[in-house]
Amino acid sequence: MTTTEIDAVLAETYQAWTDNDADAFVRHYTEDATAVLPGSLRAGRTAIRDAMAASFAGPLAGSTTVDRRRSLRFVGADVAIAVHESGIRLAGESELPEGRTVVATWVFARRDGRWMIAAYHNCPA
Repeated sequence: MTTTEIDAVLAETYQAWTDNDADAFVRHYTEDATAVLPGSLRAGRTAIRDAMAASFAGPLAGSTTVDRRRSLRFVGADVAIAVHESGIRLAGESELPEGRTVVATWVFARRDGRWMIAAYHNCPA
C-alpha cells in the first residue's frame, strides 16, 4: 500500500475546491459518506455536494485551502485514516489568518479497487 492514490484523491478534491466545483468536489466521496463539521452533519454524497454548492456560491466563493498531512495509517487492506491540519483562505487572502486552522480526519475506503472518502470530520485546532 502506498499513499500515492490517496494523495491523488485529495489533490483532485482540493483542486475542485479551488475551482468552486461542487460536483467534482464530491467525485471521490462514497454514496454514504459523512462530513461532520462544527455544528453540522452532512450525511451522504448528495448532502455534502449540496452544502458545498451553496458555500461555493456564497461565503466560500473564490476561496482556497491550505493543507498539511500530520499522519496516515492503513488499518487494513481497504481502509486508511489520515489526520491533517487545514484551513480556508477566503477570496483575496494570501495568508491563512490566525485561528482559522482545523484538525481534520479523513477516512478512506477502497471500493471496487478505487480509494474513496468515506468520512470527513474537522474541529478547531
